[in-house]
Amino acid sequence: MAKKNLNEMSFLDHLEELRWLLVRSTIAILILATVAFFISDYIFDVIIFGPTDPNFITYRFFCDLSNQLGFSDIICVTEMPFIIQNTNMEGQINVLIWTCVTTGFILGFPFILWEVWKFISPALYSTEKKHAQIFIFSSSLLFFIGVLFGYYLIVPMSVNFFATFTISNVVINQFSVDSYIGMVKTSVIACGLFFELPIIIYFLTKLGLVTPEFLRKYWKYAVIVILVVAAIVTPPDVVSQVIVTIPMLIIYEASILISKLVVKNQKKVNG
Repeated sequence: MAKKNLNEMSFLDHLEELRWLLVRSTIAILILATVAFFISDYIFDVIIFGPTDPNFITYRFFCDLSNQLGFSDIICVTEMPFIIQNTNMEGQINVLIWTCVTTGFILGFPFILWEVWKFISPALYSTEKKHAQIFIFSSSLLFFIGVLFGYYLIVPMSVNFFATFTISNVVINQFSVDSYIGMVKTSVIACGLFFELPIIIYFLTKLGLVTPEFLRKYWKYAVIVILVVAAIVTPPDVVSQVIVTIPMLIIYEASILISKLVVKNQKKVNG
C-alpha cells in the first residue's frame, strides 16, 4: 500500500508511524546487542576497562605532551589506586545485559537516524529529501566523533581524577562495577548526543524555533554552561578543562553557522 501524503495523515497515522519507528529501532538494537554479547570479553577487557590501565593511550599521550612542554612527569599516570568490585548477586549479569544493549544502540545509531529521517521526510521539501545520505552520514559521523571524544578524553580524565582523589589515607577507593560502567556509558553517549547539536539546530531553524540571532545573543550564556559542564566532567585543572571546552565551543559555533545558512537558503526560496 502506498504511503500516505503528510497532509492526508491523521494524528493516529503519525502515532502509528512513530510506533513502527520505535519497533524497528528496538529490533535493530537487540540484534546488535546479541552480536555484542559474543564479543563481550573484548568489549569489557579492552574497551570499557581500558582506561583503568596506566598505559592507556590517553595517559601516555598527555605524559609525552607534558614532557615536551617541559612540565616533567607532572601529569603522568603511573598507577590506578582503586579496585572495581561487584556487590550485588545479579550485578554482573545486569551489567552484561545493559552494556550489550548500550553497544547495540551506539552501533545501530545510523539505522535509528535512517528511521527518524523516514519519519520526518514527509514534512520536508522535495529537494531536501534528496539529502538523506548526507544527513545520515554527517549525523552518524558527528555522533561517533562525540563517542570517541567522550571515551578518549572525558572517561580517562574522570577515572584518573576519581581514582586519585581521597579525603584521607584511611579511605580506600573501591568502586562498584555499576558505578564505573555507568560513568563510562553516560560519558560516551552524552558526548555523542552533544555532537549532534548542529543537526538539531538545523531542524530547529527549519521549523522557525531557533534563529542565528538567538544563538548569538545567548552565546555568553552558552559559554558559561559549557565551562560549567567541562568543570564537572574533568579534573580540577585548567589544561583538562580547556581540552574539553574548545571542541564544545567549536560545535556551538558550527551550529550558529548552520543556522545562518538555513535562514539564508530559506530567504532565497521565498524570493
